[in-house]
Amino acid sequence: MLDPDAFDAALARDPDGTLTLLVDMGRATDAALRDAARRLAARVVLDLGRSGRSLRTGVGRLRAAPADRGGDLDLDASLGAVAEARAAGRPVGLDELTARSWTRPALALCLVVDASGSMGGERLATAALTAAACAHRAPGEHAVLSFAEHVRVLRDMTAARPASAVVEQVLGLRGHGTTALAAALRAASAQLERTRAHRRVVVLLSDCRATDDEDPVPAARALSELLVLAPAADHEQAASLAARAGARWAPLAGPSDAPAALRDLLSGPG
Repeated sequence: MLDPDAFDAALARDPDGTLTLLVDMGRATDAALRDAARRLAARVVLDLGRSGRSLRTGVGRLRAAPADRGGDLDLDASLGAVAEARAAGRPVGLDELTARSWTRPALALCLVVDASGSMGGERLATAALTAAACAHRAPGEHAVLSFAEHVRVLRDMTAARPASAVVEQVLGLRGHGTTALAAALRAASAQLERTRAHRRVVVLLSDCRATDDEDPVPAARALSELLVLAPAADHEQAASLAARAGARWAPLAGPSDAPAALRDLLSGPG
């Protein structure tokens, strides 16, 4: 059975080990335990993914401006100017009226999760935490892809899937096949072409050890901005790819490092 109080105490003592154990419990043969573990894991991941200070979100906002600059007329905000013009017996000017238009989002993210090889509890927890952190920092402008031999779209850039559903899907990933890194980076680029955001960032969660015959460096260099999160114990290929592609990277000692590492990389030059 799963004791929530005992879990909270264990999570405070050892977040990485406890979360990894919980994710592994989501594959238990006991159906009740498996379902309880998956529900709790999704909740915890979403909570931990919000850690650290937020950047400006990726959601566009309505901005008020004089109507001669375009946008949709705001009748309520323009009534005062109309009344003054009528009282003076003159037509109201466009520059006196108020319009509202959507500003471009500041940030769009496309997370690319390496699902080749074994997807055990620690790798799944790291991927889910990174997905939650991306959803927190660009809630309306983010996509999530996984890849091995082929690329899967877990959240399309234009979809309205909630973060909880995406996290649950990430926690259900199974590892397999070849590491087609270049194809995954091209798919991420295609996702980001569909956003209006000023800053478009690919976040690659991988050891960057491509096992197909295609060099990933040209695809990486073609991106507007690439950030790489790699396991601290196996980061040599990631560091090499980042150096050759002009990307920035950070090592992850455990799953709980992911939100802060993403925050720090996003806070760097963009």
